[in-house]
Amino acid sequence: MRDHTQLRAFELADDVVILVYRATAGFPKEELFGLTSQIRRAAVSVPSNIVEGCARDSEAEYLRFLNIAFGSLRELHYQLNLSQRLCFLRDEDSSPLETRTIETEKVLNGLIRALRDNG
Repeated sequence: MRDHTQLRAFELADDVVILVYRATAGFPKEELFGLTSQIRRAAVSVPSNIVEGCARDSEAEYLRFLNIAFGSLRELHYQLNLSQRLCFLRDEDSSPLETRTIETEKVLNGLIRALRDNG
């Protein structure tokens, strides 16, 4: 079993979740069961799938869960962009969240590529 706490991708994804919860706290109340919920679920899905993948025995399953995490991260990236265009996401929240999301995408994608190349 792999230790997810040793992965930079997990650390970054976990940071994104905290930033997302803080940023969406100010979203309109009528979006609580809409975009706010969608964004939070996508954000939590990323580190959750990394953790689940690390608990799997096979390399193929590990890679499958990392790919699911990456898909959720791309979904989150779109939803954050949409929130900004709808003026739900404040500028002071948007910049650090965008930076951390992109960094997480790069690190997670690098991990996925490394596993594919070694597999």
